Amino acid sequence: MPEQQRRIPRRIAQTVINSLKGGVVPRIGLPYITVGRTAEIKALLHDVDIVADGGASFRFIVGRYGSGKSFLLQSLRNYVMDHGFVVVDADLSPNRRLHGTAGQGLATYRELVANLATKTKPEGGALVLVLDRWISSVQQQTAQETGLDPSDPAFTQAVDKKIGETIGSLDELVHGFDFAQLLEKYYRASLADDKATKSAVLKWFRGEYERKTDAKNELGVSVIISDDDWYDYLKLFAVFFRQAGYAGLYIMIDELVNLSKIPNAISRQYNYEKILAIYNDVLQGKARYLGVLMCGTPQAVEDKRRGVFSYEALRSRLASGRFSGDGRHDMAAPLIYLEPLSAEEMTVLVGKLAQMHASLFQYEQTLTDEDLAKFIQIEYGRIGADHTITPREVIRDFIELLDILQQHPNMSVSGLLGSQEFTYAQSDVVSNKTTEEFAEFTI
Repeated sequence: MPEQQRRIPRRIAQTVINSLKGGVVPRIGLPYITVGRTAEIKALLHDVDIVADGGASFRFIVGRYGSGKSFLLQSLRNYVMDHGFVVVDADLSPNRRLHGTAGQGLATYRELVANLATKTKPEGGALVLVLDRWISSVQQQTAQETGLDPSDPAFTQAVDKKIGETIGSLDELVHGFDFAQLLEKYYRASLADDKATKSAVLKWFRGEYERKTDAKNELGVSVIISDDDWYDYLKLFAVFFRQAGYAGLYIMIDELVNLSKIPNAISRQYNYEKILAIYNDVLQGKARYLGVLMCGTPQAVEDKRRGVFSYEALRSRLASGRFSGDGRHDMAAPLIYLEPLSAEEMTVLVGKLAQMHASLFQYEQTLTDEDLAKFIQIEYGRIGADHTITPREVIRDFIELLDILQQHPNMSVSGLLGSQEFTYAQSDVVSNKTTEEFAEFTI
């Protein structure tokens, strides 16, 4: 059955339409509206296989505002969760960076762990679920292997041994001993129904301890997660999640542009140095079962004054070679550039949206292929559209068109598309947005 003909649950249709109209990417329903990006998706799915096999991957997804970076990131997030991965994601902001002297790096870690998600809990907050599932799976596996009754003391000893084997493998990693010690504390607290200790361990894993003395007094460990070492603990989580029965861990960080906006040059360099450290760590094989994705605009990456390329060690590693250009991009390179969707792909997309809108508001979809083609022709026919138009703008315009037609049955598609107000208004929007983006990187 064609994708656009599939019955779409109204809850999902409502979320998708409202999110897209508001300029944000929905967390559900993406398979109903996904078009294009075949080469990019193929490259990223290859990375997923590598990570599942015990390797690691680091990619930048680069595209203009509204070009579909967040959409692609969200689509991959849903895919990897469906295939057994744990996902943590966060948007950078003035208060969330990769490094900072006032806890900004730790704030990013806290956001990542707060958004920790799995297939059974895709909305985030799944840390407790993962830990409890780990204990439960070890108990079930032990029961199957030994045939012992859970009430038998020998069963508890067998589970203890298997737990020890799981966490013992973490000792060889940086901070692994303390991490394993806390996992064991959580396990013991679960057996004893010690909610206070479980809560303290979760507080530690979430990076919420601000003083080492507090962690020492409450848990008996003398270290806490800090701005300097939060990535090391995500590496430990990746290995542990694999031991707990998941495929691995994916870290997804969006809004890289906020690093280029840091006013202090030295602070920016420290953040880019953190990217370099993670990049080197992943590509040198020091991380396992770990995928890292970061999203940014071309300016945020390529600007040699404030962007990622202002840090020479990163620029020399990430810059394209002599054979890229004119639409030729190496999909095996660390940087994945998003090319604009073609007019044909956008026509398919708006057709899917028309079907979804009709399903949501329960009316018969009457837009013809000629109507859709004319809409796209007008959108792409604007001055400078070949360089400035983005899927976000086209989608927003189209949903507005659908809303007006549905709310005002006396209006015709041809009348709305042919009106001068439509053409001129859209041209103004593009011009203003382009000016704002340019000003943002020239101040």
